[in-house]
Amino acid sequence: MLTLLLMGSAALWGQATAHFHHVHLNSTDPAAATRFYAEKFDCERAAYAGKPAIWAQKSWLLFDRVKAAPAPGAVVSDSAVWHIGWGAEDMPATYKKQTESGTKFQTPITDISDLANFKGFYYAYVDGPDHALIELNTARHHNFGHLHLFSNDPHGAADWYAKYFGIAARKSKPEARMYREVQVGPSASFQIDNVNVIIYPAGYRKHNRFRTSRGTVFDHVAFSVDALAPTLEAMRRDGVKILRKAGKHDGHRSVIVEGPDMLAVEIVEGHAARR
Repeated sequence: MLTLLLMGSAALWGQATAHFHHVHLNSTDPAAATRFYAEKFDCERAAYAGKPAIWAQKSWLLFDRVKAAPAPGAVVSDSAVWHIGWGAEDMPATYKKQTESGTKFQTPITDISDLANFKGFYYAYVDGPDHALIELNTARHHNFGHLHLFSNDPHGAADWYAKYFGIAARKSKPEARMYREVQVGPSASFQIDNVNVIIYPAGYRKHNRFRTSRGTVFDHVAFSVDALAPTLEAMRRDGVKILRKAGKHDGHRSVIVEGPDMLAVEIVEGHAARR
């Protein structure tokens, strides 16, 4: 459920030096998937390294074609990635328009004003291509706006991203918090460009099992830095596991490492731009 509610003091590790680059998805039909995103949400069909892609304001959705349906979202597959999300200034109107256009929802429009401390706050989960879970929620915009993760230690996970990418993490109180019989705290978040990365406790799904995100519908996420070598050197010193060696991939130089809770994290040299 939703995405805000991350009260508490900010832990500032330094000025932001990284940017959000892309979410990398596995799809049985990337061309059809890109048509779906462009028709249903505020984003554009494009190409990246000769493959169908989506440009969403400041970052990319990239797709790899797979023969068999990838494992679905985190609640089912135990991946750290729960869903991605777009905003909606008028959720009831947006939900009506989506349903009338044939959009299928895993969760219908739901009022969670009491959780958000904001009257008229709604969310709904779109059943996307390859069963990618996509949230629509009340916001001041209708852009690609967030990435929602699970973690066994949300505060520790946020510290990991803060350490290597220079972002400011917001943390809730450390105590467990329940909402409608599910655990929503402790939690953490950080803003990187226009994307809010929210980290919920694995207790939300009532277990603490994790598997690698690779091979799931949300295969990995990517952040970009000016120069790859310093970040990679710092990670190697700390013993961060390398999942794919540094090299040229999809038209950019990058490396994939294992982040918190077995999330595959790609680090790209050079920042996202519309091609």
